[in-house]
Amino acid sequence: MRKMSQPTISLWASRAARKQSLPGALHAQPCQYRRLHTSHLGTRIVANPRGQQHALPTSRQCTSSTRSRNYLPQNPWQTKQRVAFTTTAQKKATAVLTNPRVDDDGNPMLIEISQRAAKRLRDITDPASTSVSTTLKENPYNHLRITVTSGGCHGFQYLMSLESSSKIDAEEDTVFEAEPPTDPSETTKGEAKVVMDGPSLELLSGSTVDFTTELIGSQFKIVDNPRATSNCGCGTSFDVKD
Repeated sequence: MRKMSQPTISLWASRAARKQSLPGALHAQPCQYRRLHTSHLGTRIVANPRGQQHALPTSRQCTSSTRSRNYLPQNPWQTKQRVAFTTTAQKKATAVLTNPRVDDDGNPMLIEISQRAAKRLRDITDPASTSVSTTLKENPYNHLRITVTSGGCHGFQYLMSLESSSKIDAEEDTVFEAEPPTDPSETTKGEAKVVMDGPSLELLSGSTVDFTTELIGSQFKIVDNPRATSNCGCGTSFDVKD
């Protein structure tokens, strides 16, 4: 690096002094820090329009309310959302006709009958149905009985059969019936009833009686059993919680 001679240094110093004396010249001046302010600048720029120095403000005064309003943006997701609640009880689609039962905790033991199962039961139990034989017209079907027995590949299995009203035991059986159809086109006179004894209802309480149509055929099935921990592929055997 080439060193500058003494005359060259003096020349640069005189030029710098002459520029600082010109109107509008700017130069850097160290900032005097204040202990009472939390924000400061390392250097500040002052103007010298006519040889007089005017210091720029070192900090901006702002109140806590202004700071919170300017630097803390409102979050629209923090606003409370109003949720509408209703106290109207929902109408059950299935009613208990006879012999209602409760579990050990005093809760009612109920089942549901799906709309498909109810429609199919009304068609089967309709005396005017063309598919009903002469024997059934003399002693028509009245309900679908569901019985749970031990066996099957998972410990329990349920059996279904169509029975007449004479098979109902008023002391042992609980009779459920689906609500009347809301579709005006359904003019069948059949009934959508399901009958269970006490032990069977205890294992199937909370489940739904459904009617499915598959490639292998159509059948009534038990679905959404809250007590079942596993089910067989055939759909008739299940295991329950201890």
